[in-house]
Amino acid sequence: MRITAPITALALTALSGCAGPLPAVSPDMAWVDMRTITGQLIMGDKLDGENTYDGRYFQVTPGSHELQVRYDYEYRSGGMGMIGDEYTEITCYVSVRYDHFAAGQRYVLEVRSLANSVDA
Repeated sequence: MRITAPITALALTALSGCAGPLPAVSPDMAWVDMRTITGQLIMGDKLDGENTYDGRYFQVTPGSHELQVRYDYEYRSGGMGMIGDEYTEITCYVSVRYDHFAAGQRYVLEVRSLANSVDA
């Protein structure tokens, strides 16, 4: 029983990092929120080719940047999506380049799949 207590404490500590509050928005930076349809996952992966520290948002300096997000979703396969209950899990990496990020502005990057085609 003594072994489970440290493991439980470690697991709770690890999870609390994921559920921590978002940092304050800096007025000198641009903030990019990400959203998708419920039940699907979108996370910030890279900013200008470098791994992100927190995948829940991007906070960038004004100017030009390339954002890469990881998008996980399920695709219903077989019979043009009408027959069967087989789902395939798909992971896409979507890159978006925007040249005009402005300080103090908020942006939203929305990613969704339509008939196995991903749009951002």
